[in-house]
Amino acid sequence: MIEQKRVLRTSLPGPRSAALAQRRKASVSAAVSGGNDLYIEAAEGAILRDVDGNQHIDFGSGIGVASVGHSAPRVVEAVTAQATSYGHTCFMVSPYDGYVKLCEELARLTPGDFEKRSALFNAGAEAVENAVKVARAYTGRPAVVVFDHAYHGRTNLTMAMTAKVQPYKEGFGPFAPEIYRLPMAYSYRWPGGAENCAEEAFAEFASRAHVQIGENHIAAVVLEPIQGEGGFIVPAPGFVQKLREWCTEHGIVLVADEVQSGFCRTGTWFAIEHEAVVPDLVTSAKALGGGLPIAALTGRAEMMDAPVPGGLGGTFGGNPLSCAAALAAIETMEADDLAGRAVRIGELLTRRLTELAASHPQIGEIRGRGAMMAIELVVPDGSKTPDAALTKAVIAGCGRRGLLMLGCGTYGNVIRMLPPLVISDELVEDAMDVLAEAFAEAVSPERA
Repeated sequence: MIEQKRVLRTSLPGPRSAALAQRRKASVSAAVSGGNDLYIEAAEGAILRDVDGNQHIDFGSGIGVASVGHSAPRVVEAVTAQATSYGHTCFMVSPYDGYVKLCEELARLTPGDFEKRSALFNAGAEAVENAVKVARAYTGRPAVVVFDHAYHGRTNLTMAMTAKVQPYKEGFGPFAPEIYRLPMAYSYRWPGGAENCAEEAFAEFASRAHVQIGENHIAAVVLEPIQGEGGFIVPAPGFVQKLREWCTEHGIVLVADEVQSGFCRTGTWFAIEHEAVVPDLVTSAKALGGGLPIAALTGRAEMMDAPVPGGLGGTFGGNPLSCAAALAAIETMEADDLAGRAVRIGELLTRRLTELAASHPQIGEIRGRGAMMAIELVVPDGSKTPDAALTKAVIAGCGRRGLLMLGCGTYGNVIRMLPPLVISDELVEDAMDVLAEAFAEAVSPERA
């Protein structure tokens, strides 16, 4: 058992972590990014213990994966039981009930009361790629619309769908064709002001889609209900509803990319539910597996059945161990009301971040939903100039104090918060104390 408490036994990184960092340089590609040099030997709940015995509060959850907590008991039990039975057969060759059960659960939990089908994959990018395949097969159209600030993955097609060049696309082109990027309703930075953002952003979206693509050529619009890597951007109220109506009018498939925002993270099972909108297809991954790799595409039966038999699949998609983990993770989310817990975490974070912003004008905006919160840091002169250097300094200061934080944002100036949903109020408060200390240090005149 790991006590749910932040503990620092050495300076960070400790000597054993530092030694592993040197070994990494000799064996791991330099192209694989590393957020820090803290090497983990065990984790439980919301605490990561490194090889030097330091205990860190995890506000990253493995980029949103460990929503049910590290080493969640039901997940550990389910995976152990499955591993003693069999580990792999390939569902397309020798099927098994875990895959079927998980697809039944996905049909029950995803938005919409229509008949649904699912297919299982390994990672979020695979789910997004297959959403495009399904939409094209169903509509017979080629074009896919995505948004400014979007992130959808690292495969060739999803790189084309992702907005940010550095580091995700640099040197990797040419990319897949028929991908079109249109404006996101980013209230904080909308030229016409937040109060006009939804109307103006949608008008520009619809106009450019009509002129540059043609509605009858568009197979799908792929939307993150809360943009993740792009900066935890919540679309202006009403924008997504307008988008849904427009897609319906023109026979276009609306895809909700819930890879990071799904499975209780925002206080509902899926973030799109906050918009009172039902998408046609939903992609999910990350938190779905409770720590094991699995992804899913779920949607309207007539759409999911449109590709030719054999058109969807993959050797490891819906691996028995991952299906067992996902079913146990869903059971945990329901039994422990982790959606409700996400709401409580969001309330705590909002209160503390609001207090911090009152004394630090560098916090331009606090945004997010539930336990998916962020702050955008800017130069405090009214210009909203992104301050990526300050963001990096604050994250580093948190790391030195035993709090793992992640950055994001198109301009590298957003700090995102994704704690496990099982985290205690006490650990949230401690994390916010650490953030305040790191912030004060980063903006101090001595540092400048």
